[in-house]
Amino acid sequence: MNLHEYQAKELFRRYGVPVPAGQVAATPAAAVKAAKALGGSIWVVKAQVHAGGRGKAGGVKVCKTLDEVAAATTALIGQRLVTKQTGPEGLPIHQVYVEVGSKIERELYLSLLLNRDRSRLAFVASADGGMDIEEVAEHTPERILKVELHPSVGVSGYQCRELAFGLGLAGTQVAAFEKVMRGMLALYLAHDAALIEINPLIVTADGDVLALDGKINIDPNAVYRQPEIAKYRDTTQEDAREVEASKYDLNYVSLDGDIACMVNGAGLAMATMDLIKLHGGHPANFLDVGGGATKERVTAAFQLILSNPNVQAILVNIFGGIVRCDIIAEGIVAAVKTVGVQIPVIVRLEGTNAELARAQLAASGLAITAASDLTDAATKAVRLAAGR
Repeated sequence: MNLHEYQAKELFRRYGVPVPAGQVAATPAAAVKAAKALGGSIWVVKAQVHAGGRGKAGGVKVCKTLDEVAAATTALIGQRLVTKQTGPEGLPIHQVYVEVGSKIERELYLSLLLNRDRSRLAFVASADGGMDIEEVAEHTPERILKVELHPSVGVSGYQCRELAFGLGLAGTQVAAFEKVMRGMLALYLAHDAALIEINPLIVTADGDVLALDGKINIDPNAVYRQPEIAKYRDTTQEDAREVEASKYDLNYVSLDGDIACMVNGAGLAMATMDLIKLHGGHPANFLDVGGGATKERVTAAFQLILSNPNVQAILVNIFGGIVRCDIIAEGIVAAVKTVGVQIPVIVRLEGTNAELARAQLAASGLAITAASDLTDAATKAVRLAAGR
């Protein structure tokens, strides 16, 4: 679950990570009011979307007058911002963050995330802040600094100094940088974060260390125990089909192909998608109905799949271990009748009561294509999606 910049900075303030003064606004009038309240002579108006690269896409505007603040807000609110992280459809802008201008002397990068290879949290830093960290890692990997944290110790003073000195900080900046690191770690642990990123972390002309931007991602599996953070969720920044899927505990991810997949089990779903690609097709989604699939969830899955106008065929691949195949078959028949499916449906069922399930599908009188195995199912799906 991603947070907006203004939400991330609310948490930063709470945990002692210094940020420039700023206020969120949803209208030009509110933005001007915020600028007046903040004071100063330079303000930055930032589009609030769940994507990086906003500056390069025109989503960050520097303003020197209140009229410019109003104009910048008017130009952004209600539009869709397209960055290289959003895809061509972009993301809607409903709010802007008005922030006082900062006298930037240096831009650094700092993040905290889980190193899955080592099962430890790690701080990653670079003197090349403000840039895409992936490009820095690819072209100048020596510019990337990293320290891993022992789970029973947390972050040690020497590790903070190691990164600070590696970034060229000195004097009071070292202590300020350590405060940022400790605040990030406390926030990460308290709110079940998956990633905290500050890019850039700036050093001002006065020598202060400030988080000029903030990105926080919360582990979606832990949101249930973070009721305060759950209120920060902005579903307008998410794929509408993925939001709908979450209501039925369906694991769904939209893709850009034309063959929809409905599978039970993440591993089997990945294998199904691989087989479709191997035989020249293009998956339209990842959809795992889980081990406890019911008729209602299967119907919801079909409705979800058919909400994508690009879908030309549906491949159902179920292994009946925990869930019985005949229950799935009952759900498929009910869903096809209820939803009124007009495109090819290819079904491969194996496992508990598979023979009974196949008999149910055959007796339904519906235009459902049976498949003997996964390869057969994939080849039939590719052929039928192409209209052959």
